[in-house]
Amino acid sequence: MAIDIKSYKKKVLGDEKPNINLVPFIDILFTIMIFLVVTSNFSAVDMPSDVTDANAGTGKPNVTDVSGDAEYYIVPVANLHKVTVNGVDKSDAISGGAVGVQAKVMDEGQISIKPGEIIITTPNGIDPNKAVQRPNV
Repeated sequence: MAIDIKSYKKKVLGDEKPNINLVPFIDILFTIMIFLVVTSNFSAVDMPSDVTDANAGTGKPNVTDVSGDAEYYIVPVANLHKVTVNGVDKSDAISGGAVGVQAKVMDEGQISIKPGEIIITTPNGIDPNKAVQRPNV
């Protein structure tokens, strides 16, 4: 019986590239990823305990006694070119890519902000002409 030295030498000293097994790496990677997803906290905003359920999730600021007493608040929007109040174009109130919106309109009205455009619906009793104002920017 002959010993096959040629095939052994070819196997040991051959030009074959080493085989890397990626299965254990992928298993460990997925295990770490699952651990991070399970232990992470994905809440967008931590709500203070004094917020009522009526205001939760509306996106409007929580108005408290420390919020300020400004009559108008500046609302900046990138490339702002159109402001509509109750269907009336008020684009002349734009200054520096921003518009001043009355505080009561922000609290009680509907404000829809789209790229380059703000659409405002005022609550009853507020004059649409006074809902927005040109800010001094």
